[in-house]
Amino acid sequence: MTTRAPRRDAVENRAGILSAARATLALHPHASVDVIARSAGLSRRTLYGHFDDRDALIRELISSGAQRFNAIAASIDDTDARLALARLAAHLWHEAAHVQVAAALALDETHVEHTATALAPLRRTVAALVRRGQDDGSFRTDLAAPTLARLIEEMARTVISRTDAASSGAADLAVRTVLSIAGLSWREADDLLASHPDLAASAAAPTEPPNTPEDRA
Repeated sequence: MTTRAPRRDAVENRAGILSAARATLALHPHASVDVIARSAGLSRRTLYGHFDDRDALIRELISSGAQRFNAIAASIDDTDARLALARLAAHLWHEAAHVQVAAALALDETHVEHTATALAPLRRTVAALVRRGQDDGSFRTDLAAPTLARLIEEMARTVISRTDAASSGAADLAVRTVLSIAGLSWREADDLLASHPDLAASAAAPTEPPNTPEDRA
């Protein structure tokens, strides 16, 4: 049996809803389904034809955002674990800073389980980096690798949800905080960042991970 492809207008409506939801939630984190539907230029009934409820819509936003985060993680290929972690933090901060409210929603307790599943590839990358850094002596070894990886995740979560993305030095703070948790002193972080000024640029300039299906719709 052949599965019929979605009609073009249905695909466009769904993409429009997701785009409107990102923009609306950035300004009004508690915006209702009605507000999001109006922002998309669609009726509430049309929105419910694509998503069962507001939580389902947010979960879809999380999933599409996770695809971009996972693609960024897959693009990091530095052999130096310290540099790889710093670059990953810089690129992820840039991506999250553009959708900070949506990112915070993804990390709240209501959606944290779904977020953890969607970001499984990214979490595997962080865990592998921690193990590599511990093996070569770059990262602290007083904590087991899974524990250290979890601490890095939790600190990144706190920075994303509590730091003003528009503030001066926010990206630098994000990178230095992650490196500190990994075990680098502030002097070591200084030396690493000074030796690789492109890290600051990667946090400030747009990243271009592979397109997700939503981007192509």
